[in-house]
Amino acid sequence: MAEILAGISNTGKRISAAARNNKKLSLFLLSSFLLATIIIASVSGIAASRKNSYDNSNSTSHAILRSSCSSTQYPDLCFSSIAAAPEMAANLTNPKDVIDASLNLTITAVEHTNFTIERLLNRPGLTRREKTALHDCLMDVDLTLEELHKTKEDLKMYPQKKSLPLHADHMKILLSAAMTNQDSCMDGFSHKKSERELRKELINSLTHVHHLCSNSLAMICNMTDTDMLNAGYTGERRLEEHVAEDGFPTWLSAGDRRLLQASMVMPNVTVAADGSGNYRNVSEAVAAAPTKSSNRYVISIKAGVYRENVEVPKKKTNIMFVGDGRDNTIITGDRNVKDGSTTFNSATVAIVGGGFLARDITFQNTAGPLKHQAVALRVGSDLSAFYQCAILAYQDTLYVHSFRQFYRSCLIAGTVDFIFGNAAVVFQDCDILARLPNPGQKNMVTAQGRDDPNQNTGISIQKCRIGATPDLEPVESSFPTYLGRPWREYSRTVVMQSVISNVINPAGWYEWNGSFALNTLYYGEYQNTGPGAGTANRVKWKGYRVITNATVAQQFTAGSFISGSSWLGSTGFPFILGL
Repeated sequence: MAEILAGISNTGKRISAAARNNKKLSLFLLSSFLLATIIIASVSGIAASRKNSYDNSNSTSHAILRSSCSSTQYPDLCFSSIAAAPEMAANLTNPKDVIDASLNLTITAVEHTNFTIERLLNRPGLTRREKTALHDCLMDVDLTLEELHKTKEDLKMYPQKKSLPLHADHMKILLSAAMTNQDSCMDGFSHKKSERELRKELINSLTHVHHLCSNSLAMICNMTDTDMLNAGYTGERRLEEHVAEDGFPTWLSAGDRRLLQASMVMPNVTVAADGSGNYRNVSEAVAAAPTKSSNRYVISIKAGVYRENVEVPKKKTNIMFVGDGRDNTIITGDRNVKDGSTTFNSATVAIVGGGFLARDITFQNTAGPLKHQAVALRVGSDLSAFYQCAILAYQDTLYVHSFRQFYRSCLIAGTVDFIFGNAAVVFQDCDILARLPNPGQKNMVTAQGRDDPNQNTGISIQKCRIGATPDLEPVESSFPTYLGRPWREYSRTVVMQSVISNVINPAGWYEWNGSFALNTLYYGEYQNTGPGAGTANRVKWKGYRVITNATVAQQFTAGSFISGSSWLGSTGFPFILGL
């Protein structure tokens, strides 16, 4: 009994001690809470005081910020991101200041994305395809940073650098390309679990950059459209503004015109597979070309089949390829998605350096219809032009990735989405032919990737011939072929003054996925002829229209849609500016 009582007594002492300790702990926690409350209240008071002071003393800046952001697709993000940086938000005096602040924030966000991609590349156990997709993303980031910095330079000089329409078009196409790069990065990852996980780690950052670019683009559109309206610009005056005295667009120099029209061209170097030239393959000649050249550098590619993957990187500007005829000079490869490439990286020839020209060459991918996406030619070169070339593959033949492009008297053949991308591109006098696809597949001539209503991008097919290759013609009823389908929400494609064969299904156009984009896309047809040109049984989508007004159609000509009058003349390729 005594032992039990002693135990109870000791237990009581322990409980009493514990109670005292708990009391001390409670007092400590209470005092800590009170201290934290005081600190928070003080900080909040200071912050509120600063905010009130900021709001009161910078009401004009805030008004300009709110007004500018009101024209964007993501106004809350636009306002909050800039307002969160007082050093930016305190000195806004006009819309240009807001756009510049938005561009600075976007550059910072892109740099953060770059760090994320590099961190993911160091992750052990990545497959070859995963590494390729991440390297594609690094290229996209690098291009985006350059496009954003160029936009800032153009903005700084606005509107003194050049005419208002040209200046506006240039800033719009730069930001349109920057947005497209974010899409291209995400597109590189397949539906495999490991690749979905990589994409998941990047998507928030890429989407954030995309939205920031969209906001800057919207504000530039609002500012420049207002300025042009005040200056009295109309569509017709804008076209006249870009036409040189000799009828050529002014963005092509007189020297380039001669190069494109001449029967003989004096090259800087010659590529010949038989060893009779300066180089045996095209890649070597490109690597040896001058960097960031403002002068035209001509690479003659003699007759032969060149089995290689060629890249003209962004630093290799104003390069021209001249072949011995598209039946004789062929650059060919077979990279494809089925064998582990990305669509972006599968291109036999990839052109990024600005001002690229090519004539009398075939660009080819021979992977075949069973290998899925396999690009023959990918172009992200601004003010680039192709004349009398052939671009041949099956699915995803020609990747018109971004910027302003022009194709004249070319042959493009493929199956699924065989002209795709988000460039501002015009095709004139081209033969566009559907090929025999895999069993059960449908042919899609175009899959345009515009995903923002302010992007000045789209596909314009003018005075071309749309038909089928000889292998498809006998069985074309078994393989429905359509003019296009909407890859992105604001997909935009116009077919005008072209001859359309009966290979095209009477509905004309096809869905991408249910009702996706059917109300927001812009698909138009104008004065087409041929057995497949009838519009009576075309789709009834809100976004589809039969264009009957020449003024509307004029917007999609080379002169207006790609500012062709300011540069096409210097290529020397023949072209039509208007209807």
